[in-house]
Amino acid sequence: MSENVLIATGRRKTSVARVRMSEGAGRISVNERPYEDYFPTVSLQNKVVEPLQVANATQKFDVDILAHGGGIVGQVGAVRLGIARALLKTDAELRPSLKEAGLLRRDPRAKERKKAGQPGARKRFQFSKR
Repeated sequence: MSENVLIATGRRKTSVARVRMSEGAGRISVNERPYEDYFPTVSLQNKVVEPLQVANATQKFDVDILAHGGGIVGQVGAVRLGIARALLKTDAELRPSLKEAGLLRRDPRAKERKKAGQPGARKRFQFSKR
């Protein structure tokens, strides 16, 4: 095991991503699969790589990610935050550029709970006057 491993956590909705970053050639794996296979669309793949592109570190680090919970989009958001936090541990001077790109903010939006006496969180049963 390498002596210089950085560990960070990212969360989004109900997804959690544990990120292990070490110096390497730019390999990114999610749940022991290449991230290109795990995340199906190019737009999702670009979101995963965005923190590394902002920091100009796409070929400097190998990133191993364990993601679980939620759906694919939630996991992408969690991975993105985890990578940004790990990069911050490597170099604190990256903070302004990562912050300006909005990569250090944890997205607080989550599904609202269903309330009793209603069919959903906000929806009401149909009102009948007579």
